[in-house]
Amino acid sequence: MMNKDEMAGKAEQMKGAAKEKVGEWTDNPDLEAEGVGDQAAGKARETVGTAKRKAEEAADALHDKVKDKLR
Repeated sequence: MMNKDEMAGKAEQMKGAAKEKVGEWTDNPDLEAEGVGDQAAGKARETVGTAKRKAEEAADALHDKVKDKLR
């Protein structure tokens, strides 16, 4: 299941893609560039969220393993 950082990153990527397209359609290079930047920032945030989630899952699995060994 995606965490809040992953979801926010995806949303930021979609917002950036929309800005990029509107910038293309309206011949506005500044808006287009802003959209590209938003997409990159969104991808970075999604990547951080994925890393956090995987670290949490690994920690939970280790915790469960240790807990089972102590029983």
